[in-house]
Amino acid sequence: MSQTPAPSAGPAGAGEVVELRVHGVSGAGAEQVLDRPHAYQVAGDSNGGFFRPRPGYPDSAGPDGVTVEAYRWSDLPSGTAVRTLSLVFLLPFMLCNVAAWMSPNPTGSHTLMKALCRLLGLTLTALYVLSIVGAALDLVAWQCMASPRCVRGRDWLSWLGAQPIGLRLAVLSLVPAAAIALIWWLGARPGRPFNVFRPPAAAGTGTYQLGEVGKWDSAPLGGRLRSIHVATAFATLDASLLAARLGPGASLVSLVLAVLVAAVLVACMAMVCARNLIDHPGPRPTADLATRALRTVTCGLSVLVVVVILVDPAPWPAGLGLPRYGATLAWVFVAQTLLLAGIGLVVLRSRGLHRTRQGWGAPVIAAVATGLAVAFSSELVYRVADLLNRDQPTAERLMISPPPAYKWAIFGFGLAVLGTLVMAGVVILVSGRSRYRIAAKIVADDFPDAPPEAGPRLRQVQRTIARARFTEHLEPITMVYACLIGLGLATSVLGLMGRFPADIVQGYIGIPGDLVNFFLGAGSYVVAAILLGLVIGGIFAYRTAEFRRYVGVIWDLGTFWPRGSHPFAPPCYAERAVPELARRITYLVGQGNRVLLSGHSHGSVLLAAAVLQLPDGVGERVALLTYGSPLRRLYSHLFPAYVDQDVLREVGRRVGWRWINIWRDTDQIGSWIFSPHREGDPGAADDPAASVDRRQVDPRDVVAPPSDSVPPPMFGHWPGESDDRLTESVRELAGRLRTETS
Repeated sequence: MSQTPAPSAGPAGAGEVVELRVHGVSGAGAEQVLDRPHAYQVAGDSNGGFFRPRPGYPDSAGPDGVTVEAYRWSDLPSGTAVRTLSLVFLLPFMLCNVAAWMSPNPTGSHTLMKALCRLLGLTLTALYVLSIVGAALDLVAWQCMASPRCVRGRDWLSWLGAQPIGLRLAVLSLVPAAAIALIWWLGARPGRPFNVFRPPAAAGTGTYQLGEVGKWDSAPLGGRLRSIHVATAFATLDASLLAARLGPGASLVSLVLAVLVAAVLVACMAMVCARNLIDHPGPRPTADLATRALRTVTCGLSVLVVVVILVDPAPWPAGLGLPRYGATLAWVFVAQTLLLAGIGLVVLRSRGLHRTRQGWGAPVIAAVATGLAVAFSSELVYRVADLLNRDQPTAERLMISPPPAYKWAIFGFGLAVLGTLVMAGVVILVSGRSRYRIAAKIVADDFPDAPPEAGPRLRQVQRTIARARFTEHLEPITMVYACLIGLGLATSVLGLMGRFPADIVQGYIGIPGDLVNFFLGAGSYVVAAILLGLVIGGIFAYRTAEFRRYVGVIWDLGTFWPRGSHPFAPPCYAERAVPELARRITYLVGQGNRVLLSGHSHGSVLLAAAVLQLPDGVGERVALLTYGSPLRRLYSHLFPAYVDQDVLREVGRRVGWRWINIWRDTDQIGSWIFSPHREGDPGAADDPAASVDRRQVDPRDVVAPPSDSVPPPMFGHWPGESDDRLTESVRELAGRLRTETS
């Protein structure tokens, strides 16, 4: 594909209809979106741009002579390698950031929800640092280097093993410091591809929340949050070192530094909750100076703490592990439990939730983020302990052993996974009969005259429809996982008492302790398998089209929202994509053209947000075609404060209800938006939204046509640009644009 504009590149002729196609999460190329073999770029850059068929080739125009244009944004979220690594490394941060956008309503509880999610994000950053501290300082510097058996035969450790404890801790504190620098650098992105695009002035009152996506410049807020989180990270490292240092005979300098570090942590928590201070969209000298000063002071404190650890002659407290490290970790788990409970209570108290299922995405996604962060941290410490223990079972109480809080975390995560799998099996069995009954009725209505030889194909279509409807039954599974994760984190209190899972389970339930230890070891390998699966999944997402659909949905849904709660989440691509689309639409209309917006899957979300940002009068020459759209099925349930019926109706009103939404029963992600009515069902004649949704029979037939040897394919969630039924919708909307607009 050539990205060099041809000499004749330019706007369509005045009065033409331009079909602007926006792809979904599949990462399709411009030629695939245009459904034409030769394309060239007319606007944008290599990360996101607008393409048209190269003139002079046959069939370069669309249906009824419309000018076809494609917006390719698949490189905006990130490149293949970065996305794959980030899928593993930044996933808990990304999910925590998304949870804050899942508030049940944009007012009232929204402020409290954002504060709780930001505090939870601080604990995830602290847990990230504590996991590195546990591996480098607790297991290696404190436990292993004090054991001749552990350092025997390990030249990479023995050179430091004979040195004083303070020197060992000071040297290996560079490891967590480097880990903090790594996420600091990752959080400092986006870099050049994510420069903020200023959109045209938005029409309306600004009360439609989806229309605000991409209008803000999140760089100032992200910079403030980043400074606070960096300060929290270094303060967590400092607190771990000073907590181990304090004890009888501790120096006055150590006590003073401990007080200062505690004050820094309190200031960080206060600042992330001070929405009026840090949420200002533009430069704010007071807030910027305060957060940068906090970060600078904390970095300076870290240097002083390392120096004190190195030179303070006071004796170190005795203990098998880094003193007070296990207690610090357990209290972080307890704080996360309380924050998850607080998020759930905020949702529970929100009005209207007794009538709908909307709003529960926030506690569920926050619990998923926390569970993954705890599991990843525990796995890192466990694997390091396995390495140091020379393949002896770490679940046993060996000399090189993680603190009890990590063992309870692994135990709780294993129970959460096991309970979720059991619940998934129950939901599959309970819902299976109704799903297959509904699917059988749909197939019977769609293909009433199917011959007997079409039986296998009919059963295949029925299975596909039944599986697609399983998306509607995911809520109880995720709710069980969230509750079990919360209970698992709460058990970390037992770690403060020095109790181990094997002791508690054997003493109160009667299950042998050896079996519990085996479960702990198996749980650790389950976490390792999940990590490996995410990496492999990220790789196969770009080699297997079927798998890419699911990975892309998670990634693009998460990176659609700005970094408003956790600055180490992946960059938000909507800050460029939505205003860029609004600017292009405004330009094309300004040239005298009519614009037909055609969006597949997540592209329909981008277009809906762009429509809400169009200046007054532009929407009068715009029509909208969506297919495979997750606006109702995913976004209205997960983000009710930003996408609800009022917002969707406003999108229709902005385009004069020139809107067709194509949906299929075989689609697992997209669905109807306003009404699931089927052909022949009565609709509200006075409601323009009733004519938006158009159900498409999929597949078109279950027997091979005379011209082919196989039956027509099932599209499911795929766009099907070459399907003539999609072309008919384009012709209909193009005709309406020509007759209804001047």
